Amino acid sequence: MRYLVEPFIVGALRRGRSVEQFLGPVGSPDRPGLRYAEVRAVRTSFEVYVHIVEDVGHETFLDLDEFPPFDQDAEEEEFGRLLGSTEEPQGALVLAEECTGAVRGRWVNQGVVQDEYLDFVRAGRPSGTSPDGHAWPAWHAGL
Repeated sequence: MRYLVEPFIVGALRRGRSVEQFLGPVGSPDRPGLRYAEVRAVRTSFEVYVHIVEDVGHETFLDLDEFPPFDQDAEEEEFGRLLGSTEEPQGALVLAEECTGAVRGRWVNQGVVQDEYLDFVRAGRPSGTSPDGHAWPAWHAGL
């Protein structure tokens, strides 16, 4: 079972583990990129990030954390845009869904987002839907 049900999402966050969601492609065929969301437990709050990276991977290079930022002017320490924070994990999920288009039933444990990316690569990097037929979340202006 790749996707986490809500009690497992909340449990992971309460244990200090991040959850992530692959949000699909951005950019153009000349300059492809990817988006993924992360909810991160930080001390007494839960922070929501969106990561927008260049699509430089392949079947043996999947670590999205190693991909360069899509915005080439972004400084390394600013990799990932903080969208906000909440005091409760459920609030962070709602914030992520509102800001990035993330879907409640598609969160995965930290690191599993690479498996989502591998499926995307093997499917030929589809632009309209994910490899399993779900529509990519809508791109929100400013993200």
